[in-house]
Amino acid sequence: MTPVGMTRKAETVVITGASAGVGRAAARAFAASGARLGLIARRSEGLDAAVEEVRALGGSAIAIPADVADAGAIEAAAGLVEERFGPIDVWVNAAMATVFAPVSKTTAEEFRRATEVTYLGCVHGTLAALKRMRERDHGTIVQVGSALSYRAIPLQAPYCAAKFAVRGFTDALRCELIHDRSNVHVTMVQMPALNTPQFSWARNKTGFRPQPVPPIYQPEVAARAIVFAAHARRREVWVGWPSVKAILAQRLVPGWLDHYLGRTGFKSQMTDEPADPGAPGNLFSPIPGDFGAHGRFDARATEICSQLPLTRNRAAIGAGLAALAAGLGAAAVFGRRHGDGR
Repeated sequence: MTPVGMTRKAETVVITGASAGVGRAAARAFAASGARLGLIARRSEGLDAAVEEVRALGGSAIAIPADVADAGAIEAAAGLVEERFGPIDVWVNAAMATVFAPVSKTTAEEFRRATEVTYLGCVHGTLAALKRMRERDHGTIVQVGSALSYRAIPLQAPYCAAKFAVRGFTDALRCELIHDRSNVHVTMVQMPALNTPQFSWARNKTGFRPQPVPPIYQPEVAARAIVFAAHARRREVWVGWPSVKAILAQRLVPGWLDHYLGRTGFKSQMTDEPADPGAPGNLFSPIPGDFGAHGRFDARATEICSQLPLTRNRAAIGAGLAALAAGLGAAAVFGRRHGDGR
């Protein structure tokens, strides 16, 4: 808590995948508190637009075009951020790439590339952040995950596998930081279905235009969760009731979910619109232009997430429930004694 009369130091934050989708929304959310941002992505047009949005909101930003699959480029980007803004306080790994296709129609090269971006991109970002944070014994690394890091679904094997890998990597790193008694914190935010541009630019072999599995949330919901996770020192943050239900159901009835998703998981991810077989995808190279944070599902998406406030305030809610239980217990004891004439 900042003492009265003192100005809170502006944070230095790095976000990968910052040109669009969740990363773009997160940049705006951090900018609202005056953060100094290093924005990393392959797409220059989107990065430049994101920098302008950050400045309009009162933050500072630099755009760094780089591919997260290139470890050297990400290490160099971290150095540029610290030269410009000083020590990095928060690093957010949000970059991702995917393929919508059955496993049998996905090539080895497509699996490799999706893994390099979604999983190894997270590893590269984490290594660059750790190199600097461990020396200062300060900082937070936020891994943007998904409910799909616990419960895989059909047609997204490369993405699901990469998110599973991110979770395993993060758990291992967390244990090492605890062993070293480090104050560097690593957390993972498990997201629900989000209205981002990936459903328009991802490589697609299904024959139909894909969609997030409803209910659909706006990327601003994800951004609020990321900012919270950057400061709350939680092990994980689950976002949205669908994420909570998917993660818990996977723990309880994984076999039943296999059969349920085998019956419903194809149709729920596809619209009735035929896909354009010539549409460009961004798996191996970026698509020119600025796509913003939102995808094409604004009419069906919501910015309201009733579950997230409960996650944010779980301590107060838990204390309130405990007090209520104690009060009810005391009332019951009093009632029994009064009825017995004691």
